[in-house]
Amino acid sequence: MWVPVAGLPQRLTLSASSGAGRLCLWRSGAARWKDVPARNRRGLSDIQPQLLRGQDFRELPSRPSKCGVESKRYLTSPRLAETVVQFLLKEDDPCKLVLECNPGPGILTQALIQGGARVIALESDRTFIPHLESLGEQLGGKLHVVHCDFFKLDPRSFGVVKPTVDSRVLLQDLGIETLSWAKGIPLKVVGIFPAKNEKKLIWKFLHDIYSCTSLYRYGRVELNFFMNETDCQKVMANPQNRNLYQALSVLWQVACEVKLLHTEPWSSFDRHAQGGQLGKPECREPLEQQTQQNLCFVQFTPRRNLFTQNLTPVNYDVFFHMLKQCFLKRNAKLIHQLHSLSPVDAEVILKKIRQKGTTKITDMYPADFKRLFETIERSKDYSCKWLYDDFMEDVIV
Repeated sequence: MWVPVAGLPQRLTLSASSGAGRLCLWRSGAARWKDVPARNRRGLSDIQPQLLRGQDFRELPSRPSKCGVESKRYLTSPRLAETVVQFLLKEDDPCKLVLECNPGPGILTQALIQGGARVIALESDRTFIPHLESLGEQLGGKLHVVHCDFFKLDPRSFGVVKPTVDSRVLLQDLGIETLSWAKGIPLKVVGIFPAKNEKKLIWKFLHDIYSCTSLYRYGRVELNFFMNETDCQKVMANPQNRNLYQALSVLWQVACEVKLLHTEPWSSFDRHAQGGQLGKPECREPLEQQTQQNLCFVQFTPRRNLFTQNLTPVNYDVFFHMLKQCFLKRNAKLIHQLHSLSPVDAEVILKKIRQKGTTKITDMYPADFKRLFETIERSKDYSCKWLYDDFMEDVIV
C-alpha cells in the first residue's frame, strides 16, 4: 500500500518534499526481519550532523592513547614519505595545499614541505605538538600546526563524539577559500585511516561528498588515505569481482575517481606507545589486524560531473536507498528489483538504460546504476517515482 511521505524519517523528508525524489511508503519491514541475517540489521546511512556546541578546536583536551582502544598508526619511513610525496605533488598540479592528519613525528610533513607544499598539520596527540611547532619554525612558515583530531570533524550520529571539531571554524581560521565544484581541487587531505573506525569513516566521507557538507563545502577536496586491503578491495570492486561488489563500491566509484597508488606492508608503520614513544605495542593486536598484510594508499578525487539535474545534494539519499535495496538481493534480476524500487514501468526503464531482462544486480557497473537512478528521476508520467521501504532503514549491505 502506498501512502504520502509524511511517515518518512527525517533523512529522506527533504528529498521527498522537494519533489526531486518523490517517495511513497511501500510496506512495513516488521514482518521481513526473518529474511535478513542479524549482522545486517544495523543502520547504514540514517545519520545527521550532531555537533556539540561550545567547544573550540583550539582547546581540545588531551587524552592518553590506549592500546587496543584508540591505537594510531604513524608513517615513520623516509622512503615511504618520498613515495607519497611523488603521488601528491606533481609539477602540473596547481594544488599545493595539503592537510595532513595525525602527522606524529613529522616525517611525511617535512618531505611534503621540501617537495613544495604548504601543510596544515592536524595532530590529535598533544605529545607531538611541540616537535611539530619547532619544525614549522625551521621551515619558514610553510607549516601550520593545529591540535585537533581530523577524524572527529563534523561528526554524524553514530554515537556521541567528544571532542567535536567544526570544519567551518577550522578552515575559516586557516583562510581556506572555496572553489566551485566545476573548478579544481582546493585542498588535499593525506593520512592513515584509524583501524577502529575505518568502516564508519568511509561511509561518513561518502555522505559528506554527496551532501556537499563538511570539507566539501569548499569544493572537490581530494582524499589520500592508507586503508586496510580488504576495504580497499571492496571500494574498488566491480562486476568482475562479484563477491566484493556492493553498494559501497558503487557509491565511491560514482562519486570519485578512485586510484590505488601504492601498497605497503602493515609492518612498515609504527604504532603509538604510552609516553609518546613510537614502536610496537605491548598488548596483542586482534587477529584480524595481525593477518592484515598490507595497507593500501588510495586516492579519492571527486568527479566534476558527479551532480546532474537528476542527482543532487538534495536527493542523493534516495540514490543511497536505491542501492541498499538493490544489493540486499544482489543475485536477483534487475527487473524484479525494479518492482520494489519504483512504480515506473520496469520494462520501459530497462529499455531506456539499454539493459536486458536477464541482467542481474551484480552485472550493473557503477555508471549503470547512476543512469538507472537518473532515468527514474526523469520519468514525467508518475506522481510517485520511488517506493520507500521502511524496512531498509535498519539494514546494512
